[in-house]
Amino acid sequence: MNCGSVRTIEATYDGPPPAPAVNHCLLIETDADGLVLVETGLGLDDVRDPGGTLGAEWVEMAQPALDADETAVRQVARLGHDPSDVRHIIVTHLDVDHCGGLPDFPDAQVHVLAAELDAARAEAPSFRYRPAHWAHRPHWVTYESEPGERWFGFTALQPKGLPPEIELVPLGGHTAGHTGVAVHNGDRWLLHCGDAYYYHREIEDSKEPHPLLDLVQQGSQVHPDLRLGTQARLRELVRDHGDEVELFSAHDPWELARYRGLPHLGTGDRAPS
Repeated sequence: MNCGSVRTIEATYDGPPPAPAVNHCLLIETDADGLVLVETGLGLDDVRDPGGTLGAEWVEMAQPALDADETAVRQVARLGHDPSDVRHIIVTHLDVDHCGGLPDFPDAQVHVLAAELDAARAEAPSFRYRPAHWAHRPHWVTYESEPGERWFGFTALQPKGLPPEIELVPLGGHTAGHTGVAVHNGDRWLLHCGDAYYYHREIEDSKEPHPLLDLVQQGSQVHPDLRLGTQARLRELVRDHGDEVELFSAHDPWELARYRGLPHLGTGDRAPS
């Protein structure tokens, strides 16, 4: 799901038309644990009062569409689900555009790395972290990142109360406690990389950043060397295990189009699945 279109961007190569950057979210149905939402994008409160919840500076920079129909809670309902059945939310990090929908699911458990929650509480209110998104006092479930290489050479953490087909895969550099979320769909793993990279060509051999998205990426990183190291490891993951794992990031509209079956918006050298 796209839970929050923002400013329109262009690809760096011929073919894909310009498209709004997105907030790429997943809705997962489990056998015993209800619905699991990976990321929330922007929420209803953000649409109603963007200056108050998102901050005027962020709104000016991101140019969000602020469409209530794009919010996760409205999309969950349109899919025929009761939003109260979303029992778990996993956020890659707590930037405004990744957790704005938390208040729309007040009873859900919210899974996040402890370092991220600590940083958000310490730094808010700021351009990055907006306390309105957790003023309802979410049911936080936190995790300490531990060394180990049990998921294709990456550290992985099993979210409490969720099936083994869902893993947290810490991907450092963007924020103090940034994590990817791996989901096994019965055929292969999908790795939601959050903001570990912003543009599909960054994890191809060309290592090509998007000129506009890279300004945002560099301006928001907390550890440049760690972020670049994470991207290098993701390129190795694609190279060595591309038949077992598919990667996508939070904001690339052409990656989202690949999963929505729109080949005319496909991601260049990476074949649509």
